[in-house]
Amino acid sequence: MGTYRESLRVPVSWWVIAVAAVVTLFVIVAVPVSVLAGALVGGLAAVLLVLFFLRYGAARVEVDAKSLRAGRAMIDRTYLGTVEPLTGDAARIAFGRDCDPRAYLLLRSYVRGAVRVEITDPGDPAPYWVIATRHPDRLATALSGHSVGRS
Repeated sequence: MGTYRESLRVPVSWWVIAVAAVVTLFVIVAVPVSVLAGALVGGLAAVLLVLFFLRYGAARVEVDAKSLRAGRAMIDRTYLGTVEPLTGDAARIAFGRDCDPRAYLLLRSYVRGAVRVEITDPGDPAPYWVIATRHPDRLATALSGHSVGRS
């Protein structure tokens, strides 16, 4: 059975940068105003960044016997056509200049790979999905193994 699960969590480097930003905000406010004001501003920034990172990094890609889920979207595997793993420039171009405006995109700037999945449902306005993934070959294999295309 072609199953696959991946969470597109934000990388550790983003958390390190966030900590540095919070400390900087604290110092910028604490020195001229007060330590309490710096703590309030830094604390608020920390809470907002944590909430944003958790929400943004909560995107999941899941494949099971019946469906493909990418972020909030879900489609029955019956409507999946050709699957193409994308890496490097091919992934960058698929998200950019060669992208059909009707396509469904699950983008994460910190993920370098992707998979393009043709959608064969005549009622679906999206001709294909482009899904960010850290493992394009594994996701493509999971989708190709049991997908049934419709013409």
